[in-house]
Amino acid sequence: MAITALYSAASGLRALSTQIDVVSNNLANAETTAFKSGRVNFQDLVYLTLKQPGVTSAAGDVAPSALFVGLGTRADNTQIDLTQGSLKSTNGQLDVAIRGNGFFAVKMMPSFGDGIGYTRAGNFFVNAKNELVVGIGEGYRLVPPISIPSGTTDITIGQDGTIAVTQPGTQTKRTIGQFQLAQFVNPQGLQLLGGGIYQQTDASGPPIISQPGQQGAGLIQQGFLEESNVDPVTELVTLIKTQRAFEMNSQSIQTADKVLQTVANLGRG
Repeated sequence: MAITALYSAASGLRALSTQIDVVSNNLANAETTAFKSGRVNFQDLVYLTLKQPGVTSAAGDVAPSALFVGLGTRADNTQIDLTQGSLKSTNGQLDVAIRGNGFFAVKMMPSFGDGIGYTRAGNFFVNAKNELVVGIGEGYRLVPPISIPSGTTDITIGQDGTIAVTQPGTQTKRTIGQFQLAQFVNPQGLQLLGGGIYQQTDASGPPIISQPGQQGAGLIQQGFLEESNVDPVTELVTLIKTQRAFEMNSQSIQTADKVLQTVANLGRG
């Protein structure tokens, strides 16, 4: 049975190593705009049944319990924490945060396979073509695109996503477009591509596009950015617990090795 203990402890080391990787990534992105932390979910593996439950003995008694030996654990999946991050005031006219559910749809770069991506990062810029782009990577254009007229002196973005601008020589604001938000039936099924970009999968389902404040979508807050929702204290506690569990699994391997060594020495005798 010492062999079983070796493999069980080894599976624990592999799973806990994945946990350490995920926690480290969370801490590394504690200051990344709109970053959503991840959590590893574990599951136990199959069991060896050494005695079946409910077996009837020679005396006619039914065994009330069984004897199972587990074969370890594995990291089953990572779960995204979609909790709203804190909103940080920036006073930037093109900085917007989503207060509630939803993602901005953006045009993907060819390096990511083209298509449409989704992000909650709202640090927008105006590119050389006067288009609004998300200020991550090489700049992702909004879908549908929104253009800011040249010479614009003031930009106002309402909670419903309406964008109005003021141009030289006039005090009247003119509406030029409106943000749209995408929601998913199962946002946990989105694929993480890095750079704050998510991509639709069969697991997430197709995007549900609506205006801010409608169909459960959140509202737009101008002059704010959503901060990372990573809680450094929680992550450090998780890291310490994981490290201790890693050490205990290492100790299990050492103990199983000593048992096998003892058995081998008995054979020599």
